[in-house]
Amino acid sequence: MPPLNLIAFSIFGFLFFIGGEYLLSRFKGKNYFTFAESIANMNAGIAERLLDIFTTGLFFFVFKYIYEHWAFFHIPNNVVTWFALFLFTDFIWYWYHRFGHEVNILWAAHVVHHQSEDFNYTVAARITVFQAFARSIFWAFLPLMGFSPYMISVMLLIHGVYPFFIHTRTIGKLGWLEYIFVTPSHHRVHHSSNEQYLDKNYGDVFIIWDKLFGTFAKEDEPCRYGLTKPINSYSFLWQHFHFILELYVSCKRTKGFGEKLKVVFGKPDKVDENIRPILEKRWLTGPLTSAPYTKLQRVYIFAQTGLSIALLFFATLFSEEMPVLLNWLVVVFILTSLVNTGAMLEQRVWVFYLEYVRVVLILITIIIYFPNLYVFASVLFIAGLITFYFKSIQDYYERWLIS
Repeated sequence: MPPLNLIAFSIFGFLFFIGGEYLLSRFKGKNYFTFAESIANMNAGIAERLLDIFTTGLFFFVFKYIYEHWAFFHIPNNVVTWFALFLFTDFIWYWYHRFGHEVNILWAAHVVHHQSEDFNYTVAARITVFQAFARSIFWAFLPLMGFSPYMISVMLLIHGVYPFFIHTRTIGKLGWLEYIFVTPSHHRVHHSSNEQYLDKNYGDVFIIWDKLFGTFAKEDEPCRYGLTKPINSYSFLWQHFHFILELYVSCKRTKGFGEKLKVVFGKPDKVDENIRPILEKRWLTGPLTSAPYTKLQRVYIFAQTGLSIALLFFATLFSEEMPVLLNWLVVVFILTSLVNTGAMLEQRVWVFYLEYVRVVLILITIIIYFPNLYVFASVLFIAGLITFYFKSIQDYYERWLIS
């Protein structure tokens, strides 16, 4: 029997601290969580963690190949080298993170992390698989230097835990720790869209890199969170792809190969801000409602997010054991659910069609993994009923779940 992937249990740890931060903020009389922002943040994190199931092995293989064929040295495994690896990992993170803000193609992968106008532990989950690929290009320097892929894998897990805890407004300044480590105060500055805070505090664990390279700023005034030009959308797809599309249009408008390269590798503020409204008119179809969410809508969206998290847990825990086809059916179902949730947050009327797709995926899974004549007949009967009463079901769904 293949071993269970125990990393799945870290999901409960993250949920525990998110819940604790929510309760603490309410106890203090603060409102650090908004419903739609928190759900959108969690959706991005679910997708990244889900796709990591497939990409983690690929990254390990690449690191192993680099280490075995191109490494300058073969560094031994001891206390000193582990500490050195920690420092190098944090140093490389600083430069990855800085380039992620200063180079358009890398900002396209990182921008999702900065879209939320909240700042709490759910924002820490707001990363993408694109960002994971971008980071791995920088991590590839570690096996090239001579650190083994096994040491690197362990270190990335350890190093990746700390930044989760600096995404909070519930912790103030931490005295002498502010001089050495990246603290919640420092990271609030980093996530701020205040003019004087832009492109500051890139560090992950140690703040010393920012002080060395001139990108440090103290938290002196209240922070405004989010992008300098907010996207004003909870669409799962739009949040992930809006800047990629803006970059594509900007390149298309630019003449000459050299100038196009300057767009791709230039700074984000060089991309024409008038491109986004044009793309919004084309891709964000249908009007948004300003009506507050009803209790039923909140319960349904919350339950749908909970289901996605539960499926993510089991998909991660049994990732080595699940059949490939079932793995992919679960992935497609979860991703469809995330798009569905984003559309529901925006009250898009076409959200019902995604519900239909999810039902079809469930029925296909039942037929494949329960190959029985009675099951097959039952599935066909249910599919027939849903198809026959499609319009009636849609009207009822929209009446209750779409304002």
